[in-house]
Amino acid sequence: MATAAEEIQVGERLVRVSSPDKPYFPERGLTKLDVVRYFLAVGDGILRALRDRPTMLERWPRGVFEGATIATRQTNRGDAFYQKRLPAGAPDWVRTAHITFPSGRTADEVAPSELAVVIWAANLGTLRFHPWPVSAADVERPDQLRIDLDPMPGVGFEQVVPVAHEVRAFLAELGLTGYPKTTGGRGLHVYLSIEPRWSFGECRRAVLALGREMQRRLPDLVTTTWWREQRDRPVFVDYNQMSRDHTMASAYSIRPTPRALVSAPLDWAELDDARPEDFDVLSVPARFAERGDPHAGLDGDRHSLEPLLELADREGLEAPPER
Repeated sequence: MATAAEEIQVGERLVRVSSPDKPYFPERGLTKLDVVRYFLAVGDGILRALRDRPTMLERWPRGVFEGATIATRQTNRGDAFYQKRLPAGAPDWVRTAHITFPSGRTADEVAPSELAVVIWAANLGTLRFHPWPVSAADVERPDQLRIDLDPMPGVGFEQVVPVAHEVRAFLAELGLTGYPKTTGGRGLHVYLSIEPRWSFGECRRAVLALGREMQRRLPDLVTTTWWREQRDRPVFVDYNQMSRDHTMASAYSIRPTPRALVSAPLDWAELDDARPEDFDVLSVPARFAERGDPHAGLDGDRHSLEPLLELADREGLEAPPER
């Protein structure tokens, strides 16, 4: 017999959680309600990552189980799926942002304005949230620069860490401050707040310029070669993640793997000792309660992209087309 739904007070909202005992991560003994409680425990952090940003929902309504697959554009079949448009039946307090995809098609995408929206989405099976690097106030000009340090197959997290440190050092030389987080896998992301003055193409060009600098500084570790079969170094600086409609899983999102690992914001000082497997649905709430959100500073000063764009100019790097 299905367990009765629960209603949870989240700020001013009463959010219904159906089938709270449904297994979501059976290998860890975690239910849908456990996932909801996790998002509540890190509420300030995940809302900071999502607030007023158009956000694609990655929904796993049957939970994560052996053999589960996610639907793709090619197959359109799977146990999970990406939701780019506001789901039918959404409460009227779920705000949206109107966005344009590279194809020219448009959508009204969820733009969380309060924690209740996160919990409502979790009830729909959302484990990972994929926010755009823009705000609903200006969806054409990013206000975050996102640097994706993507390890090649077989490359461990420990080989990505020195690249992240070099990224930090280079940004500091330019007067820029970055904030690292794990991906829930072997990679790392570095975020920085920027003034919303530049297009997606210029932001992508800025990350490519940074990647080329990392390639010069760490020639045995870093590549910016786009074609995977041509990469001959362990870590790819994926500048294409700053393309329009390319998104990363947000801080505090849950990776849909049996261990329920999460994308965890870090302080730079703890990066050398950190391991992706240390951060999961069970461990991160206590860490958050004790330490707060290491990405709280992202709400602070916004940086100019001019230093990176000047480097791109010197390198002769052209801005790619917007769409």
